[in-house]
Amino acid sequence: MYIDTHCHLSKEDYDDIDLVIKENIDNKVDRIIISGCTKETIVESIDIANKYNNVFLTIGYHPSEARITTDADLELLEKQIRDSSKVVGIGEIGLDYHYGKEDIELQKDLFRKQMKLAEKLHLPVVIHSRDATEDTIEVLKEFPQIVGDIHCFSGSVETANIYIKMGYKIGIGGVVTFKNSNLYRVVEKIGLDNIILETDAPYLAPVPVRGKKNSSKYMPYIAEKVAEILNCSLEEVAKITTNNAVSLFDLK
Repeated sequence: MYIDTHCHLSKEDYDDIDLVIKENIDNKVDRIIISGCTKETIVESIDIANKYNNVFLTIGYHPSEARITTDADLELLEKQIRDSSKVVGIGEIGLDYHYGKEDIELQKDLFRKQMKLAEKLHLPVVIHSRDATEDTIEVLKEFPQIVGDIHCFSGSVETANIYIKMGYKIGIGGVVTFKNSNLYRVVEKIGLDNIILETDAPYLAPVPVRGKKNSSKYMPYIAEKVAEILNCSLEEVAKITTNNAVSLFDLK
């Protein structure tokens, strides 16, 4: 069985969430961790997780929310975390410079405040880092007691090893199946002990369904590619990545 450690689940993207959950289970994905990273999606994600026993969540403000997130929002976030038994981490949080650096200091401030919250609540974090590797590492080094997941990793082997030495797992998703991706080199070098699997649904659907709306039910395609790269069995991929996720997020 698999755990999808990072996906998004909302009525905006999926007409029938009951069906999504059933299809996941039919495809051996027995648990998923959904991410709420805006004011609206945090509330919806909590409601969805409360409805399904096998749905857990991470909540936190995405760097794209840096301009509009207030201290009052962060106080509410802490309350939402404390009030929900389904929250297993804070995220996705981090830095995103892909569209420019005009709000770089706001992003860093929001990132640090949420890392401090994770430290306070003894929770792992899910890190979003896009075109911001050096600054992301700089901030993470300020919080050596925190561990977590580098979501949707697409960097170099050297960068992956920096994160691993800091206590982070590397989130491997559908990109590893893309023909133009060099992510296979990372998987080869770091091995299963440092990997957790994710889909980032509804985004980044793996080959052979690339271009379609992604779903956690496609997790086996990602696992199959990882097994191929490492020349190991699918059962081994499922077992080790599941154990890694259970340990990191303290899943029951």
